Amino acid sequence: MSAWRFSRYFLGSAPSITEARRFVVALLRGWPVVDEAELIVSELATNAIRHSASGRFGGRFLVSVQAHPDRLWLGVLDEGGLSSPKAFRPCPEGEGGRGLLLVASLAIDWGVWGDERGRTVWAVLHAGSQAASCV
Repeated sequence: MSAWRFSRYFLGSAPSITEARRFVVALLRGWPVVDEAELIVSELATNAIRHSASGRFGGRFLVSVQAHPDRLWLGVLDEGGLSSPKAFRPCPEGEGGRGLLLVASLAIDWGVWGDERGRTVWAVLHAGSQAASCV
């Protein structure tokens, strides 16, 4: 199986998080890591809307999925902002701050590319050899 990639832009609004999740689930139907991929994209899209210029009026974000026989790369490109995404231990009483910790716990690797003009937050999942027959 050769690698493939699909990307799609979404408006920087809360309903687009659901659309981004549906996009990923439709692409990865039958993959053993579809649930993890859906959760990761949901967290990254939420962060793009809440913590970057993607959440302003007219803003948008890009979801990209790259599939390889043994791994899956997921990325969300935002429109930038003053601070770079970081995983940190939230206070127990806080309602937020756990998204990137969750991504880090699900992914075999993750990171951030870019600067205040736009960043891609990405994660890699181990897809296993079963994925080749599901695409």
